[in-house]
Amino acid sequence: MSEIIKYENGQIDVPDNPVILYIKGDGIGPDIWNSTREILDGAVEKAYGGKRSIDWKEIIAGENAFNKTGEWLPDETVNEIDKYRVAIKGPLTTPVGKGVRSINVALRQRFRLYSCIRPVKYFTGVPSPVKRPEDVDMVIYRENMEDLYSGIEWKEGTDEAAKVINFLNSEMGRQIPEDSGIGVKPISEKNTKNLVRNAIKFALAQGKKSVTIMHKGNIMKFTEGAFRDWGYEVARDEFPGKTITEKELWDKYDGKVPEGKIVIKDRIADAMFQEVIINPSKYDVIAAPNLNGDYISDALAALVGGLGIAPGANIGDNHAVFEATHGTAPDIAGKDIANPGSLVLSGEMMFRFLGWNEAADLVIKAFSKTILEKKVTQDLAREMDGATLLRSSEFGKAVVANM
Repeated sequence: MSEIIKYENGQIDVPDNPVILYIKGDGIGPDIWNSTREILDGAVEKAYGGKRSIDWKEIIAGENAFNKTGEWLPDETVNEIDKYRVAIKGPLTTPVGKGVRSINVALRQRFRLYSCIRPVKYFTGVPSPVKRPEDVDMVIYRENMEDLYSGIEWKEGTDEAAKVINFLNSEMGRQIPEDSGIGVKPISEKNTKNLVRNAIKFALAQGKKSVTIMHKGNIMKFTEGAFRDWGYEVARDEFPGKTITEKELWDKYDGKVPEGKIVIKDRIADAMFQEVIINPSKYDVIAAPNLNGDYISDALAALVGGLGIAPGANIGDNHAVFEATHGTAPDIAGKDIANPGSLVLSGEMMFRFLGWNEAADLVIKAFSKTILEKKVTQDLAREMDGATLLRSSEFGKAVVANM
């Protein structure tokens, strides 16, 4: 009999037969979900022999929901996530430049999913544009609630934009052209510290060496600069015996990280893009405001094979939504040729979040073995010599066979 996942005193309580929500998504979503579900169910059965199972419950959002209900994010879907706590979803369509705002952003803000977590790791055999892709092994903690993704803006030519521009020019001494669109970029102490706190906890739990705060504080001193300062405050005030700054590393420890401690450092955003290409082994966990985190996670994914194998999770204090990080790719929708890797690996993240590490280990090992055997979908096959081209559904079966 299935049960509902609960939270008790801030800790997740997962039954052996939980209800977990899924949204197939739009475009290629159904193709990659069918393969993903086969892999996730196969791992649970293999790991626990029937002692644990998932009761999957479908909910809808995006274009599919709009066509059925006239709403991009129906109230029923929101209520189901509120009740069942954990969901996994494929890519969703959102109109660009008009209509409803991003469904992903709406979900993150509605359930205060303030940590967007994106691991980026190389799988042996995947084509890469860099010489040492195996050195890329990072986890991005991207702030999920604010920054430019808060969506506070006014269109050029509107009364609202004119009002804001007039205030800034007349009251604040700015010189903003009257034909400007205006956006506001809030970054708060609370959300920043929530994010950095979780990044540090993760780094300590996983035995990582460092957390790097990525920011543009040299220019945006009171938003991104504050993000940097608040990040250091969390490390200093809440983890005093477990963290050291980069300066302390060299002044007190001659560049050698003491046992049981992690280094807290920061990098300017534009320099960080160079660093992760030239010196990837120096970076373990990156904490970033929303836009910086979006950029760097996609750039890192390109170094290890692309968004097709880049997972993501949105996690708050009481809810979690795991997701494919790529788009809907409508040009290949329904052709059973899309790579389900991003959603599969997001499922692996979900298992670890639930505490089902045995199932997660099976997914990652079988996924890695299948790629090493060059049994891949078309996006990777066209870059590999001697690859066996598989459809999405065939890839799922190949991964299960390797468990």
